[in-house]
Amino acid sequence: MQSDLIPSLHPTPSPQTVEDKLAWIRLLRSRRVGVTTFFRLMNEHGSAQAALEALPEVARVAGVKDYAPCPLAVAEAEYERAQMAGAKMVAWGTKAYPELLSEIPDPPPFFWTIGDQALLHSPMVALIGARNASSIGTRMARKLAGELSDAGFTVVSGLARGIDTVAHTEALARGKTVAVLAGGVDVIYPKENTVLAEEIARDGLRLSEQPIGLSPQARHFPRRNRLISGLARAVVVVEAAAKSGSLLTARNALDQGRDVLAVPGHPFDARATGCNFLIRDGAALVRGADDVIEAIGPARTAANGLPDDANSPVSDVCVDDIPPAPPEKRTLAETAQLHRHILSRLGPSPLAEDQLIRDMGDQHGARSQDILPELVTLELEGRITRQPGGLLSKPN
Repeated sequence: MQSDLIPSLHPTPSPQTVEDKLAWIRLLRSRRVGVTTFFRLMNEHGSAQAALEALPEVARVAGVKDYAPCPLAVAEAEYERAQMAGAKMVAWGTKAYPELLSEIPDPPPFFWTIGDQALLHSPMVALIGARNASSIGTRMARKLAGELSDAGFTVVSGLARGIDTVAHTEALARGKTVAVLAGGVDVIYPKENTVLAEEIARDGLRLSEQPIGLSPQARHFPRRNRLISGLARAVVVVEAAAKSGSLLTARNALDQGRDVLAVPGHPFDARATGCNFLIRDGAALVRGADDVIEAIGPARTAANGLPDDANSPVSDVCVDDIPPAPPEKRTLAETAQLHRHILSRLGPSPLAEDQLIRDMGDQHGARSQDILPELVTLELEGRITRQPGGLLSKPN
């Protein structure tokens, strides 16, 4: 593998046939291949099939023995389950792929959708908040979802209890909601939202980057949250505790260059602590939809909406209009070395994430923007454990 790899300035070729889609599924579902590695392999080898053929040697160079890519039968089974569930693939480089989502640092190479794909090209605002929402919080979420929908925005959220449920329900009455799932697009969690999820599939849109049929686990929710913020022009936090997934989504939004807004709450209510912290740190205060629109501007939708051939490749449009594939910064061998350095600093005893980043910078010259995505990758692989208070350790 070349160490002086030059980043590709062209879009990753989109899958045009069933065979191409199966190759994309196999590559992304292969062990130790995440989003960043997927795009790097595509840029290095030109196609998913070529990348699959090269994977065993790439893994050997990275120190992994007896490596085998995801079997074809596994990809075929996922594709068949998607057909049975009525799910459609939206792949990078096709017209259906949302432009805003393509701009985040780690966009999914593809995701599955059930419902109205035209909503992917509508202006979106994310409404998120506490699962154990207060009556005032749910009233505020209902008010915001209704007003934003009436103003032309699609409300995106995570189908969780509390604020998410209220936001989806209110926006669904206007046919303007997108639910991002942590598990497979056909797996509803929590079960109490099954009817709501079915209604969203009929009049809105459900989507997920996870394999069809996958039950959500704790490590899937941070990945889901980056899609919620990545799809939206702004993230509005209605209620959130001091340490909550909603604040992680807000942090994702800031990293992605999105506006973050928050509804203030009573200082004595723990469910409002996170929102009050966000406002203290510079988030715009929200009293109603007018405050959101003032911050991000009015809704604007493409004149022609989603084209009929939305899942066709973008070869018939100007390359200058297509967002480039994520830039490549390291080879796989360099990434494996960075992983080894990170893991060498960790043990069973927790270490503060900030301290780890400082140590990596002092000893190896690694930058925080390089380390943070790899911490997420290692966490998703189960090689490190994140604990409360920003502490990291190796699993026992």
